[in-house]
Amino acid sequence: MSGRPESSRRTRAGPLAAALALAAVMAGCGQAPRSSAPSPAEVRAAFAGSPPSLAALHASANRLVGGDPAAFHRVLATLRGYPVVINKWGSWCGPCRFEFPYFQQVSVRFGRRVAFLGLDGADNPGDAKDFLRRFPVTYPSYQDPHEDIARSLHVPNGYPETLFLDGQGRVNYIHQGAYPSLSALVTDIRRYALA
Repeated sequence: MSGRPESSRRTRAGPLAAALALAAVMAGCGQAPRSSAPSPAEVRAAFAGSPPSLAALHASANRLVGGDPAAFHRVLATLRGYPVVINKWGSWCGPCRFEFPYFQQVSVRFGRRVAFLGLDGADNPGDAKDFLRRFPVTYPSYQDPHEDIARSLHVPNGYPETLFLDGQGRVNYIHQGAYPSLSALVTDIRRYALA
């Protein structure tokens, strides 16, 4: 985790994917996103029997957690053996808001096999908490006001960014920009987290 991702790893969406993402985000401009959070009963049923490391993560659902890079990497160490998807977001970021409902859904759909974490960057804690109240997720988000955690992961400077780590904590892929659809995010989870 301490070195830069190898140059052979894919770190950018292709030109077509980037154009589709931009078109999807622009189509959503002016429209407030709607929460797609499953009901508490659906979440309980989906997470029944989760492995202990993932169950501990689910117990911190929707929390905005403080910490530094060392604390974040300690959490990642507890998740070894499981793929991890990290979504870097900010409540102020329109494209982040656009794609957030997709993360509400996939974190439940794949949450017994994949660890999900949020990374709330360059944000006001009050605004971030308000946003999470409107868009609850089944995983914690770590505050990263100065982007120290993001830098420790070698995450690009843009928003949103989604990192896919393998079970050994190595970065498999970084998706830059908003996901244009739920199906595009599901495809990347299957390809880079569950393959």
